[in-house]
Amino acid sequence: MAGKVYLVGAGPGDARLITVKGWQCMQKGDVVVYDRLASPRLLGLMKPGAEKIYVGKLPDRHTMKQEDINRLLVDLALEGKTVIRLKGGDPTIFGRVGEEAELLRQHGIPYEIVPGITSAISVPAYAGIPVTHRDMASSLSIITGHESPDKLDQSIHWDKVTNATGTLIFLMGVAKIGYISEQLIRHGRSPETPIALIRWGTRAEQETLVGTLADIEASVKEAGFKPPAVIVVGEVVRQREQLKWAEDMPLFGKRILVTRARSQASSLVQCIEDLGGEPYEFPVLETRLPQGEEQYGQIREALTRLHEYDWVFFTSVNGVEYFFQHLEREGKDIRSLHKARIAAVGPATCTALRSRGVAAEQLTGNFQAEGIMEMYGREMQAGQKVLLPRGNLARAWLPDQLRELGLEVTEASLYETVPADVRDDELISLLEQGAVHAITFTSSSTVTYFIRALRQMGIENPPDLLKDIMIAVIGPVTGKTAEEEGMKVGLMAEEATIGSLVNALCAWNKRTE
Repeated sequence: MAGKVYLVGAGPGDARLITVKGWQCMQKGDVVVYDRLASPRLLGLMKPGAEKIYVGKLPDRHTMKQEDINRLLVDLALEGKTVIRLKGGDPTIFGRVGEEAELLRQHGIPYEIVPGITSAISVPAYAGIPVTHRDMASSLSIITGHESPDKLDQSIHWDKVTNATGTLIFLMGVAKIGYISEQLIRHGRSPETPIALIRWGTRAEQETLVGTLADIEASVKEAGFKPPAVIVVGEVVRQREQLKWAEDMPLFGKRILVTRARSQASSLVQCIEDLGGEPYEFPVLETRLPQGEEQYGQIREALTRLHEYDWVFFTSVNGVEYFFQHLEREGKDIRSLHKARIAAVGPATCTALRSRGVAAEQLTGNFQAEGIMEMYGREMQAGQKVLLPRGNLARAWLPDQLRELGLEVTEASLYETVPADVRDDELISLLEQGAVHAITFTSSSTVTYFIRALRQMGIENPPDLLKDIMIAVIGPVTGKTAEEEGMKVGLMAEEATIGSLVNALCAWNKRTE
């Protein structure tokens, strides 16, 4: 039985600009056929085990001919697969979706066309240029600029197009900008007509060049301005100085690699996006429940003594999450800790406890294990019992310090941190191109597993590949691990929190403007 093909518009580049339906399609496809204008982040939406096939085109060569792409979609669907054909922008605007759909119909293969946000309107918007304006332009034309001058003359009636609408949008026309400008002037547009070229709009590489029809070709050559870009011609370009917004955001222009486990990454990713940066998720580790019965036996033993503990120190959100999972598994509840003082390291950990009805004491100042000793060391007494709900990779420093004070310490390894099963050729390509501007590390384990992942993907000397990238860490312990791995730490959060780490990134970006 034949599968089904979804011809999906990926939007202009910012992964958040894909439609809800496109997002849903990505999560159910058996195979994704994509081109270079699709955001790499969208590939992270693929379901586990899904196949991805790159068929994108570069200006100087074709990875796969359109006829071969059409045939590939048919062949994959005839294998019974759900196929996602991911296309930049909107598939119906110079996306050749008609050719693909036609062949699918000829073979009786069901398909759907899922519209996307076209770069013709979204890219100018990200540059602060509305394509229509009540006082300047009440109509617009979308024109391909990718063809040779001979073909452009055959497909474009310059005498009609030039003044047909207030705004002209040319897609893929950077290489022909001189010829396009010449034709527009020849057919009636003033040489002083404003024009803007927006390269890689909505992405970290977004760059805008503004000029007039008379001087834009020289400006393009002088700036070394390269495709892909959207070209906007018309009075609406003058709105840019008043309306540009994306370029004024604190993290504009920065692609920031997030290495946290996917279950933990959302808050950091959200902060980066909200501040105009482009996060790239590469979760190098994942957490899971312990796999052996021996570990469960130790956890069970620790939980049977909840009523005995004088102190409980939660040092991470994961510790909170897994503690309550085990509590439920063993048929117990938080009332068993009626005797204990409960403290949380960091505001996120405190919030996680609060969401479960536990008003824990929150550390002030140093949001690391060291902060526990600074805040409570003088109050602890020899013989008191302490529970540390943690993971299998937690540092030995805290329990060692507590034992030196004469306290009885129970370390409950409630979860395991293991390497994520990842391979990301797109990431390696971005790193090699210098297209990743900063890497964030929120724990020593993210450092260790990131370096290990790079080596597994064929990078023999990871520090050399990363030497020009800003390394941002959440605290001194993580920073020390990064330096031991051969990296040069450039940013360290003032406090060991995600908010503080993001603030450090914003200050860095401001300094480099």
